[in-house]
Amino acid sequence: MFDHPIVIIGSGLAGYTLAREFRKLDSESELLIITADDGVQYSKPLLSNTLGQGKSPKDLEMADPGKMAEQLNCTVRINTSVTGINAEAKTIFIGEEKVSYHKLVLALGAKPKTAKLGDTVSERIHSINDLTSLKKFHSQLESNSRVLIMGAGLIGCEFASDLSKAGHQVTVVAPGYQLMPGVLPNDVARKLQESLERAGVNFILGPLVTTIAQKDSEITATISNGQHIHADAVLSAIGIEPQIQLANTAGLTTNVGICVDRNLTTSNPDVYALGDCAEVEGHVLFYVMPLMASARALAKTLNGEQTAVTYPVMPVNLKTPSCPVAFYPPTKSDVGEWIIETEEGDIRALLKNQDQLLGFALTGALTKERLDLAKQIPALVS
Repeated sequence: MFDHPIVIIGSGLAGYTLAREFRKLDSESELLIITADDGVQYSKPLLSNTLGQGKSPKDLEMADPGKMAEQLNCTVRINTSVTGINAEAKTIFIGEEKVSYHKLVLALGAKPKTAKLGDTVSERIHSINDLTSLKKFHSQLESNSRVLIMGAGLIGCEFASDLSKAGHQVTVVAPGYQLMPGVLPNDVARKLQESLERAGVNFILGPLVTTIAQKDSEITATISNGQHIHADAVLSAIGIEPQIQLANTAGLTTNVGICVDRNLTTSNPDVYALGDCAEVEGHVLFYVMPLMASARALAKTLNGEQTAVTYPVMPVNLKTPSCPVAFYPPTKSDVGEWIIETEEGDIRALLKNQDQLLGFALTGALTKERLDLAKQIPALVS
């Protein structure tokens, strides 16, 4: 037992998973979760895979904060913003209120990048990174709504697939000339695009949205080639970035994310970070499997058993039913050549440097090979 609680800031997948893993090891020590949102537990990966299945955002709710507090034997403070951290005094601030901690964990997540659209402000421009934002977006959709998606990365492609399947008219505008650049080789990206086009998605690749004007409930977007697009709602899916402001004000070391070592320790020995906000030895990974590995390791460390996180090769499945894709993206430092093979219409793309496999992308029935291929790639952090 500790004199003060272990405090976790954030009740997203990282925060709640860490609490659950810690409770497997320690059922009694005081645990406090503080969250700026409503504290409802939900599965974040399903945000972009709900509407096409005829489900509502409400269907994603798994447990309210009261139920989570009961399950985890902890206190959950919702709609509460931590305004400061005094890491030397082991104290956090909620306005004028001071809360002491034994250990502090930052599970702050990431925030959507903001599209540069001048002074454009509209309640119909949405960035979806949590259940609350999905609910707001869904509330403004009617049957057969026209939706403009800015961005053709993983989230843009998954939402394009989901919204089109739900019966909406979807147009995707993104720079570059392929989907998911830097992640998928061109052959796989082209196959994915063709499948989404057959499902009804319209792509405009190359130009950017420059301005958005709203009159009543209709939006008119102007793109850099002079074309105008009329829509009922706009979804900005141009990427996310780690939440590091609170760490910065506390004097913790940050780069792209909150810098941590393999024990997930920040530059202060009593403060940790995990999930989308953390940068582990230079790696920021916005995927679920690294988060789960981090939660398991950090739970042991908080229980007194120093445990370094390891990241084996963890393939990602793209939620686009019309063209299933599994991939392991190369890192920025990987140098190799894509070798493209086709088998009964599906694509096997292997990134190799001589005989060493560095990454892959698979479509259709070939996605079943993802785990075997993953075993051939060196671990990211071992």
